[in-house]
Amino acid sequence: MPDFSNSVKLKYVKLGYQYLVNHIITLTLIPVMLGVLLEVLRLGPHQLLGIWRSLHFDFIQVLCSAFLLTFIATVYFMSKPRTIFLVDYACYKPPITCRVPFSTFMEHSRLNLKDNPKSVEFQMRILERSGLGEETCLPPAIHYIPPKPTMEAARGEAELVIFSAMDSLFQKTGFKPRDIDILIVNCSLFSPTPSLSAMVINKYKLRSNIKSYNLSGMGCSAGLISIDLLRDLLQIHPNSNAVLVSTEIITPNYYQGNERAMLLPNCLFRMGGAAILLSNRRSDRRRAKYRLVHVVRTHKGSDDKAYRCVYEEEDREGKVGINLSKDLMAIAGEALKSNITTIGPLVLPASEQLLFLMTLIGRKLFNPKWKPYIPDFKLAFEHFCIHAGGRAVIDELQKNLQLSAEHVEASRMTLHRFGNTSSSSLWYEMNYLESKGRMRRGDRVWQIAFGSGFKCNSAVWKCNRSIQTSVDGPWADCIDRYPVHIPDVVQL
Repeated sequence: MPDFSNSVKLKYVKLGYQYLVNHIITLTLIPVMLGVLLEVLRLGPHQLLGIWRSLHFDFIQVLCSAFLLTFIATVYFMSKPRTIFLVDYACYKPPITCRVPFSTFMEHSRLNLKDNPKSVEFQMRILERSGLGEETCLPPAIHYIPPKPTMEAARGEAELVIFSAMDSLFQKTGFKPRDIDILIVNCSLFSPTPSLSAMVINKYKLRSNIKSYNLSGMGCSAGLISIDLLRDLLQIHPNSNAVLVSTEIITPNYYQGNERAMLLPNCLFRMGGAAILLSNRRSDRRRAKYRLVHVVRTHKGSDDKAYRCVYEEEDREGKVGINLSKDLMAIAGEALKSNITTIGPLVLPASEQLLFLMTLIGRKLFNPKWKPYIPDFKLAFEHFCIHAGGRAVIDELQKNLQLSAEHVEASRMTLHRFGNTSSSSLWYEMNYLESKGRMRRGDRVWQIAFGSGFKCNSAVWKCNRSIQTSVDGPWADCIDRYPVHIPDVVQL
């Protein structure tokens, strides 16, 4: 007898199981429908005509039934949430004059921290293992020795990034500024008066009845929080257009002290921003790139460690910086676990949900030491956009979600080319996938971002049409060089 345990590949057994569970309703209905069809054919036309004539229809009953069906249909369509379309977006590409190669960064560090060589050595070790490349950019004020983080310089960076992204968006879409009904600007660490949203309104002379919001202090996941807010606003304002500007202003937040936990952001954060156009108009259905499917938000702020793991404070010398806790990755893992527990039932096929449920019941009833089943999210999504917060973040998510190198390629290459651009990094990753020609009609995209507080937020998009390779985005002049090999340690 042949050894069936070796001849039957488990891969095909799993595929068969997935197909059976995911199509159980269809596979059940087919024999029922065949049975009904055979019975109808067996009766013959004369018997069917006799059954029809034996039925007695009362005019009042027919009228009431028609009214009831009309009422139910009306209630259904009125209560159905409006579809939110992502028409298009534009990412800011910094000029080459802002480029900061490793040699320049380390030279500035040695000059700015000449009294503390250990801090310089620490930054060099971080930079060697960061996953960043030689073409990331910092704003002009940081290129001075010492840096000049003035209010004027910070406003100058905000105007450069935001206005450039907005201009690109208007050029790509043919959209006019006065057509904007809702505006949201999110920037975590720079919150001047007047606000950045007011700055945009003044620049483009937007309408006086525009609904504008300025979100700050929400970290790198603020972009998806803004998407969630826009989704709610577009549900109550029909036939509306909304623009989201997502950025982080580096100039006033460049730490100039010696605390290692506060020097870490200097090595990772870089210039960047994105402008996104959303709409709930049916007329935008055909030209829109994506359709918003789900937004799931998880907040761990009730836990003291989670609340303080990314914390803006003064060091012993009174210099302000962002303190990143050593517990950051563990806290991010717990937040991710809570988030995927919520989003899993919304996106996973029935086969994965059933396996997860069976494992959970088995651990509760039989053996708590059973290894928990990790659902295969690759069955739910074709593309993954993981916040490019750092190499450790991407590594951890790739391991926990059991993703391939190709699934995290967009995140790694974005970190390499542009650095951590905070909340806008997700859109550089999306543009990377488009520039590679990988985005096809019907593809599902999972955006995952983490932020101070501590938060883990997810958004799910479905591609509305096959997207042609971009010729004018931030990757236009370098996409042919990517993906590149990123060594574990770059010797500086």
